[in-house]
Amino acid sequence: MVRYILGVESTAHTFSVSVVSSDGLVLSNEKSIYRPPEGSGIHPFEASQNHLAAAPKVLAEAIDMSGVSLKDLSAISYAMGPGLGPCLRVGAVVARTLAASLEIPLVPVNHAIGHIELGCLLTGSKDPVVLLVSGGHTMILAYSGRRWRVLGESLDLTLGQLLDQFGRHHGLSSPCGKAIEEAASISTNYLRLPYTVKGNDVAYSGLLTASKLLLDGGYPFPDVSYSLQETAFAMVTEVTERALAFTGKKEVMIVGGVAANTRLSGMMGAMAGRHDAKVTMTPIEYSGDCGAQIAWTGWLAHRCKIDVPIGESKVLQSWRLDRVDIPWRD
Repeated sequence: MVRYILGVESTAHTFSVSVVSSDGLVLSNEKSIYRPPEGSGIHPFEASQNHLAAAPKVLAEAIDMSGVSLKDLSAISYAMGPGLGPCLRVGAVVARTLAASLEIPLVPVNHAIGHIELGCLLTGSKDPVVLLVSGGHTMILAYSGRRWRVLGESLDLTLGQLLDQFGRHHGLSSPCGKAIEEAASISTNYLRLPYTVKGNDVAYSGLLTASKLLLDGGYPFPDVSYSLQETAFAMVTEVTERALAFTGKKEVMIVGGVAANTRLSGMMGAMAGRHDAKVTMTPIEYSGDCGAQIAWTGWLAHRCKIDVPIGESKVLQSWRLDRVDIPWRD
């Protein structure tokens, strides 16, 4: 018997609601994205107000698009963290209200694990080395012993933060990744920048500072964007290759908002080819934050009876994915 679960995502700039079936079909994936002023980053309170205003319309559209009625839902899942506190609370309130009114289970989901599990569903990856790259995460991961284990990560800025802070310095508004990729595509003039790999970790703060100084010194935005991308992506490709060689796995999966970058996927593909491994990435429409990642992971958790009483539900602004048990993979 096919069952249905609704997922609510609200960790940062995106408020999204999705309905997913127990056999892995994404029936709807509606969203509203907060856009800050040019040159600005995400203001948590302002983003939460956007989510609050958008929630009724996004929820109604997700239900309508799915063709599933509220009474047919088996559970409600929500992003418990990590994320921005005011934004997380909006999603939690929406999810609690639905679960209470429908008298069905409430399922908390780790946002980062949501990226991974949705990626595995949509790409067919079974046991990959995962490169999770977004505004909130830059991690190289592999599954072992009921948890996703971190084999490398950023020691300071995430890759998404690097791109956004560089873009905002140029006057763009977050998220800036697409505009930087477009600018980089028209240049081949590499400008020397700091390349910082420490063991199997990376550090981006020096790269960001040097890139800003180049812009301030009058170097063209496309040239600096190209150089920034080449350097930052080479760093994560190196540490991912080391993890791939160490684990002996034959799959690399790229998930998170930066997975949409074609230059990153190209570099990872060339690297994996040297190890007779294949590279997959979340389709662009699902690479950013979305309700589908919460709904599908919520179903996997609900199937293992990982529900929470509504009165005990909460949000966690800081919640590392390597502290979360994954019983559905054993």
